[in-house]
Amino acid sequence: MNRLTALLLAWLGGLVFSASLVANAQETLRIGTASPDGVYHVAGRALCQVVTLPCRAEPGPGSSANLEAIRDGRFSVALAQSDLQFQAVNGTATFSEAGPDPDLRSLFSLHSEPFTLVVRRRSGIRSLEDLPGRAVNIGNPGSGQRGTMFSLMDAQGWQGGDFRLLNDLPADQQAMALCHGDVDAMVYTVGHPNRSIAQAIRLCNAALLDVDDEAVERLIAERPYFSRASIPGGLYSADQPAVRTFGVRATLVAHRDADPELIYRLVADVFDNLLRFKAFHPAFGTLTPASMVQAGLTAPLHEGALRYYRERGWVSNDSVTATSQ
Repeated sequence: MNRLTALLLAWLGGLVFSASLVANAQETLRIGTASPDGVYHVAGRALCQVVTLPCRAEPGPGSSANLEAIRDGRFSVALAQSDLQFQAVNGTATFSEAGPDPDLRSLFSLHSEPFTLVVRRRSGIRSLEDLPGRAVNIGNPGSGQRGTMFSLMDAQGWQGGDFRLLNDLPADQQAMALCHGDVDAMVYTVGHPNRSIAQAIRLCNAALLDVDDEAVERLIAERPYFSRASIPGGLYSADQPAVRTFGVRATLVAHRDADPELIYRLVADVFDNLLRFKAFHPAFGTLTPASMVQAGLTAPLHEGALRYYRERGWVSNDSVTATSQ
């Protein structure tokens, strides 16, 4: 082999190696979201728009599945409801069999997610207490809405057998099931406005009901990750009244072993471009750094996020959880 040939082969080898690095870099940040019809997927796509990293938002079953994927190392970063984050950290409810997850880490919280009850007007359901004996879609296994519904059922003293049917359709199918009469009601823990709920109201004259009674008050008092929430009147139709309910927060979580530099860059890009991020959906409109670095976060902050928050003066130097500004 002459010197020219050797140099050419070395150059080609370098190109192949560089192409391999680029291909690997394209897989750097995969964000677990939920149904394409929900705000989680919008949030994931918005995150990918504002970060300076190669990024892909991946739809999936939802919060519980995302937390399991973080534990197993299938995702480095994912979205999850604050109630499910609490349960994963403590190994309770959905995660009682798996046990506590000591490797789960918080990055920041996002929008409020009211628990939303949508009914067919002709179903005869006028309040929360009318749900037993009816067919209700509670969401697919692995979804956050399903976990929140189980918490509500526990507070109400309801069992699965108290309902004619507990259906497990994903968010992108639930509105048409309601319109076709396959279910009388559907529940959804989601930011508003939401496409699935708008479809149900527009196509089958559905209505939103209050989720507000003594059992709900006890639920809020006993579980710190729940809080009172509301849905503004007129958001979906001119005659839609304001709705009283309870809710959780959407949170962004990671595995403890996620690359600290990657997490730092993600967090820095989001807060440095917060106005741009908030423009992607009305549910993000009220976000502030003060709420994002503390609300709904049970797991300790990831070291990459903690580094950024310390630089901004949002946490004390000896703290692993955020403080208000």
